Amino acid sequence: MGKTLEHLKEAFAGESQANRKYLAFARQAEKEGLPEAAKLFRAAAAAETVHAHAHLRAMDGIGSTAENLKDAVAGETHEFRAMYPEMIESAGREGQKAAEQSFSYANEVEQIHARLYQEVLDTLDNPKPVECYYVCSVCGNTVADEAPDTCPICGAGKKAFDRID
Repeated sequence: MGKTLEHLKEAFAGESQANRKYLAFARQAEKEGLPEAAKLFRAAAAAETVHAHAHLRAMDGIGSTAENLKDAVAGETHEFRAMYPEMIESAGREGQKAAEQSFSYANEVEQIHARLYQEVLDTLDNPKPVECYYVCSVCGNTVADEAPDTCPICGAGKKAFDRID
């Protein structure tokens, strides 16, 4: 696929980033009492997702669920073993406390994600029922079935957890 594969990867990354950025912009618009701007940002974010998924399919980036779980475990493991430790160290050296905390939270949560993906992969033939997941809106901590009273990663209260069905 040559140069086209490089272009698909670049386009996938760009569209994915735009989706996340526009959702953050929508939240800000809502906080400022600007619902029309928020709606537009959410609509554009949804369109960016359509583009990202099309690019991912075009590069054969979606496999079987088992293959996808293995890919997810590998990606999360790379993040907490290699990517984030270097970023945490760099932010600490540069005195960038907010970045250091953001990287540290993500690093801890990526370890949880890798474990959760591996658990599902290991039990694909006999899955353990999960009613839902809860995600901490402060650090991203992800837990099955019931939110803790206090997030063990960032200390946020139970109300900070969003239910994901």
